Parts: sequence; structure tokens; C-alpha cells
Amino acid sequence: MNAKWKILLLVSFALSLTLIKHQFRIKKNLQKISLCWDHEAEEPRLSDWFTPKKRPDVITTTDWLAPVIWEETYNRQILEKYYKRMNITIGLVVWSTRKFTGQYLKQFIQSANKHFMIGYNVIFYILMDEFSLLPPIELGPLRTFKLLPILREKFWEDFNVLYMKNLNVYIIEHIQHEVDFLFSMRINQIFKSNFGVETLGKSVAQLHAWWYFENVKKFPYERRPKSAAFIPFGKGDFYYHSAIFGGTPYEVLTFTAECQKGIIHDIENELSSTYESHLNKYFFVNKPTKLLSPEYNWDPTFRTPPQIKHVKIAWQSTGI
Repeated sequence: MNAKWKILLLVSFALSLTLIKHQFRIKKNLQKISLCWDHEAEEPRLSDWFTPKKRPDVITTTDWLAPVIWEETYNRQILEKYYKRMNITIGLVVWSTRKFTGQYLKQFIQSANKHFMIGYNVIFYILMDEFSLLPPIELGPLRTFKLLPILREKFWEDFNVLYMKNLNVYIIEHIQHEVDFLFSMRINQIFKSNFGVETLGKSVAQLHAWWYFENVKKFPYERRPKSAAFIPFGKGDFYYHSAIFGGTPYEVLTFTAECQKGIIHDIENELSSTYESHLNKYFFVNKPTKLLSPEYNWDPTFRTPPQIKHVKIAWQSTGI
């Protein structure tokens, strides 16, 4: 990739982010104006629906005062009263390449249809490289799906760079106009119970089940100073899982653009770093506003400790 193309790409990203941020602010201001006429629809305060003291056995609030969502800490009914009045739409993006379509896509969509944001408008965005492999999909009320072709570029073969470039393009083109909140999830997961509005937030990160119960000193952060994902020894908050991230379309776009730049930086400097390392660096610098406990993405091959009371999603290891 030559220097001129890099500059054009960065300028394009900057302009796109500025435009989406401006549009998001306009939408929020219009919502606030509407709420002035409807006091009952005011956004609940954290203390109205979140009760961290009910789970003294786990970390429920971060050092920067963001909630960590565990079973028994939230009152979903209070949040639903607000979000129902706002008539929100939630997007869920999943990447389905030929290798994993047959084995995982059907069970992912079927389980999401049953448990993801029940009672709300939902759009499933399925990024595919071979539409002919799409299994039969039957969805319930208020939910639909859109197929998005994977746009490939010859000079970038890295899976995660390709995914984030595609997601950026589609958020800018139309997703930002269609949903209020957006989640991106790996395909090798099965919803087990209600994944509801308690998970919604400006910037949402998933705590990693494998590392939550370990000391921060053992976290597999990127420790090489030359890497864009570098986190020094002695630093770090939590270890986040790349299987799930979400937030407003603007925040998701910002996240994917920054991670993409970091991965490209390392590739060009002949550093082999993982996508999850860049995700953890991003959330180390840009603290998430809401964290999902390991209950929202639990590995069933582990012995389930007493802290995990209600598994929302089961992770299936595939090596991706």
C-alpha cells in the first residue's frame, strides 16, 4: 500500500467518523427534546436499575465506575420501560465465511432469534463470501436479516483487518441509519438464555471467561514496546474477549478503525500480534462504559464456578 493511498484512507476514515458523530449528536438531541415532553421516558439513572451490592462475590463496578453486568445486579423491567418507549432497533453483525457457514451459522441465528433482545426490533447482518451456502432462516416478529457480501482486497489477507474494513464500510453506508445499538459477535457461539437490554451501552466490552479468575499479571497482553497493542507490565484492568463487542454505531466504527490501524502497523513492522491484543489495548486506553461478565460468554468446557449463575452464551472453541 503506497503512502498516497494510506493518506486517502486515513482522511476518509476521519471524515466518516466526524459525519457519523455529528449525525449521532443530532439524533440524541432530538430524543432529548422529545423526552422533555414525556417525563416518564427519561433515561433511568444507573442506581435505578443496577444494584451491585447484590453480588459481593464478584467485581461489579470498575475503577472508572462502569457497571459489570452479572445476574441479579440489574432490573431489566426498568430498562425495558425506557427502551420500549424509545422504539429502538439493535443490530447484530456476524462474519460467516465458507469454512464456518455450514457448521455454525444456523445454530447461531436460531439461538439468537430465540434469546437476543426479545421484543425489540432486531436486524441480523450476515457477512458472507458465498450466499449459496446460506441455510434456511426463520425469524420471529420484529426481526429481519440482511446479507452483506464480503469485500476483499488483494493487498490485505489478514482475516481481522478484512472483517473490520468490511464492517466500517457497511456502518458508513447504511448500518448507522438503521440501528441505535450494534453488536459484533463471533459465529461460534450459541445463545442459551435472554441477552437483553441490560447489555446496551455507548461502548460495551466482554470479559474473557478464561482470564477473569486469573491475576492481572498473567494476562496475555502484548508486551513488546514496538507493537501498537503494547501494554506495559504492571498496567491493565481486565482481559477482554474479542468474541463480543458493541455500542453505538459511532463507537463501534471508532473501535474498528483504531484496531485496524494498530494491526496494519504491526503487519508493516513485521510484528505478529493478535487481534485480541489490539482490542485489549483499545479498551485499556478507551475505557468501556459497560462490561459484560463471563456469564455472557462462558466456555462450557470449563468447570462452572459458583460465580457463574446464569450462562447467556456458550462459546465453542474453533481456533478462530
